Amino acid sequence: MNAINTKVNMSSAINKTLSGIPVKAVNGGSKKSSGNFRWKRRAVQITVLILLVLIPVSGLFRIDPENGALVVLGWQVWFADFFLISGLWITLASLLVALYSTAGTVFCGWACPQNSMAEWANHMTRKLLGKRAEVSMNGDAPKVAAAKNTVLNWTLLGLSLLGASMLFALLPLLYFYPPDVVLSFIIFRDDARLAGSLHWIYFVWVLIILLDISVLRHFWCRFACVYRVWQHSFKTKETLHVLYDESRASECEKCNYCVTTCFIELDPRKTIVYDSCINCGDCIDACNTLQAKKGKKGLLRFEFGQRKLAKVRKFRDNSMALLSRMRWTTPFALLGISMFAWGVWSYQPYHLSAGYLQTGHNQSARDYRIEIANKRYRPAELDVAIEGLPKGSYTLDRSRVDLPSVGRASVFLTMSPTLSHGLHPFSVVVHARDGWVGRFELQHFVD
Repeated sequence: MNAINTKVNMSSAINKTLSGIPVKAVNGGSKKSSGNFRWKRRAVQITVLILLVLIPVSGLFRIDPENGALVVLGWQVWFADFFLISGLWITLASLLVALYSTAGTVFCGWACPQNSMAEWANHMTRKLLGKRAEVSMNGDAPKVAAAKNTVLNWTLLGLSLLGASMLFALLPLLYFYPPDVVLSFIIFRDDARLAGSLHWIYFVWVLIILLDISVLRHFWCRFACVYRVWQHSFKTKETLHVLYDESRASECEKCNYCVTTCFIELDPRKTIVYDSCINCGDCIDACNTLQAKKGKKGLLRFEFGQRKLAKVRKFRDNSMALLSRMRWTTPFALLGISMFAWGVWSYQPYHLSAGYLQTGHNQSARDYRIEIANKRYRPAELDVAIEGLPKGSYTLDRSRVDLPSVGRASVFLTMSPTLSHGLHPFSVVVHARDGWVGRFELQHFVD
């Protein structure tokens, strides 16, 4: 009994001693905080893919090979619409240069469709063949998990990559054909607007995309992307990049979690101005998640420049640096916007021209051809009239023209042989039912 009492007293003393030790609660970080850049980046990537479909479908921009024209805002754009097309390209180029010089390669990591497809292909490969089954261009075969090295898994991976290639290969078609034509192509419906070689063109696109997501993937980003070379022309030490806190280097001496997380196969702690980093933020998320378990901040972060200043001063200097870098691109952007706005304001939805009618090897001195073109993708009704000539001195073969969507029509004007000698100026006037009025000035000479 005494032995039992002694053990109870010792246990009680130990409990009192342990309870007296101060315990500090450490926040291990919530799941919501981990992967902060990852889910934001996924949202941006999905949004960009949706926009790539909506841009041609909505008529915002596409190419019309049948009529040999660009389509902007649902209108045909000709070389005559100089301000519209020039303003558009100057604005886009200025904004892209401003993006390169300030945010660097953030487009590659957050918006590039090729990178989005490559990341999805990596995800499917790891899911079906194992977490270490990475596709590499250095000659090493993927390390397939023994439990997943089955015919079924390889077949599912092949079919998923092929299906994705067939789906993404439809996207370029939307930029060259209206949505209803692409639908006809998908459901094998006869459509006179479909080119006979379109199936071969689609087949080539499928092969290119399949090769990209099956073999190349991020090898293209690192070594073959011309777009990245263009971006590097505007990148400096002040451009947005991943910054490593070297003062805490001792905390990650035996850790390479950020390195294994990087799918570009970089060491985020040793980034330079001209490297393959695409500013995706995965390494920052990985370091933040690991350090959050210790109640600390990560050693990696996005940074403009490498200044070590107070928070308020650093924000001020970074803001001034951004403004100074955009100082020479802003005038070009404003010029482009102004030209584009003027082009939209002065846009002519119809094109009117007239001239002598060509007959064989000669031209008729009494007959004229009036050409009217509809630059909109909807039917139109127009009325044609002649001003400046006395009635009965000319004949129009028709005074009303029904134009189909982006269609053309000819109206023939014949002068009367009884017209008096001399110079007779006149105007061809066309009125559209939507309020547009076109005028073309001519002079008819009777010798």
